Amino acid sequence: MTSAHPTDLTQCTAHQLLALYRSGEASPVDTTRALLARIERLNPILNAFTLVDEDVALRCAQSSEAKWRAHRQSGGQGHDVGALEGVPVSIKDLILTKGWPTLRGSRTIDPKQVWDVDAPVTARLKEAGAVLFAKTTTPEFGCKGETNSPATGYTRNPWHLDKTPGGSSGGTAAAVAAGLGPLGVGTDGAGSVRIPAAFCGNFGLKPSFGRVPAYPLSPFGSVAHLGPHSMNVQDAALMMNVMKQADARDWTSLPADNTDYLHRLNEGVRGLRIAYSPTLGYARHVHPEVAAAVDNAVKVLEQLGAHVEQVDPGIEDPLEITTGLWFLGALTVWKSLSLAQQDVTDPDFKAQALLGEKFSALDIQQLNLRRGALGSHMRQFMQPYDLLVTPAVAVPAFDIRAPGQQSMTPEAMLGWTPFSYPFNLTQQPASTIPCGLTQEGLPIGVQFVGRMFDDAMVLRASRAYESVCPILRPKI
Repeated sequence: MTSAHPTDLTQCTAHQLLALYRSGEASPVDTTRALLARIERLNPILNAFTLVDEDVALRCAQSSEAKWRAHRQSGGQGHDVGALEGVPVSIKDLILTKGWPTLRGSRTIDPKQVWDVDAPVTARLKEAGAVLFAKTTTPEFGCKGETNSPATGYTRNPWHLDKTPGGSSGGTAAAVAAGLGPLGVGTDGAGSVRIPAAFCGNFGLKPSFGRVPAYPLSPFGSVAHLGPHSMNVQDAALMMNVMKQADARDWTSLPADNTDYLHRLNEGVRGLRIAYSPTLGYARHVHPEVAAAVDNAVKVLEQLGAHVEQVDPGIEDPLEITTGLWFLGALTVWKSLSLAQQDVTDPDFKAQALLGEKFSALDIQQLNLRRGALGSHMRQFMQPYDLLVTPAVAVPAFDIRAPGQQSMTPEAMLGWTPFSYPFNLTQQPASTIPCGLTQEGLPIGVQFVGRMFDDAMVLRASRAYESVCPILRPKI
């Protein structure tokens, strides 16, 4: 292999793998075999996957290898390859995948039923030639910002095995950070892509709501987004080009998007107008190392030519809105379960559902009206700014905890991540990118929030920052 690429295929980005396939220096089968060997060694430690299908992965890799061989032999004429041809991608175990059970981190779902539907994102990845090889761990029904459940146990952080990888896309983040596949698909209902990206030191993007179609719709409603986890920003942009494709099954999805998210990715931030809010005006407990690292990241953006103004958006903490709507979603799922199923659920999920029972129809309407007012306020606030920058999470990764270890209050559930959930309510695009390490060696993330529908700007700013502050990898 050339010196431009890591010699270990499991440490290559998607773009590096595609370049190796194009030149014939490596093949999708080589990559998949190396990946499966690494999974065999590390997954018993990390518990990032609920399912690994070696046969399907190798069969897909062999098909991709044949396509690349024909492509090279034809000089690229008449033998097209997919945008992700031969690149390994994992799928969070909340997302339907034909032929594999989608158990949602729960013991209440029968794995032996017929699994014959691909969710939109799964279908688009397959069409693009991705090698789907595994389902990643999630807390039950994606119900919290940690990845543990009675069904799957604990998932561990590759940077420090006693720490949580975050959640609910914790398995996805742990896998990408540990070199167990360069790309993964996560979901984000209150920070579930961005929290684990921050804790595990990856790039994570929550696109504008509806940009990536979903089916079936989440029981948690229109706060739930689908987004990419990746080793770098360029790979996430490539994933977005695939994942954004329209699917009529999602009636909430946005119109077809012709944007090529790679096209203007490297245009930098010079001249951009950035609002920097270290606390959003209400976060009271931001870890000092997090605050310092994010402040330094903002200085980097200024050095790159951005015009930065420190300003708060003038909002109150929308925690009550978020958790109220979330508890109602939990109640929706809870009421669909039999008494026997309810008896084997995660105590944290049960506590959320029971809290949901306390809301009246009027309460629900008032929550939605308050959400609408917040969304309107943020759209107006963003008019003079291209981006809003905040910390990603207020704290570094904390110790792994057992389900039911803490009382289920809004503060216990999400009080430590006050920067993530507002932008599920407003549905704006937001990314997390690493911006340093604590003295303990744990990743810290900075968050870039864009105007609604301007996902390309969030990716562009993230790429500009990454170009001078490359993402570090854990040694595991």
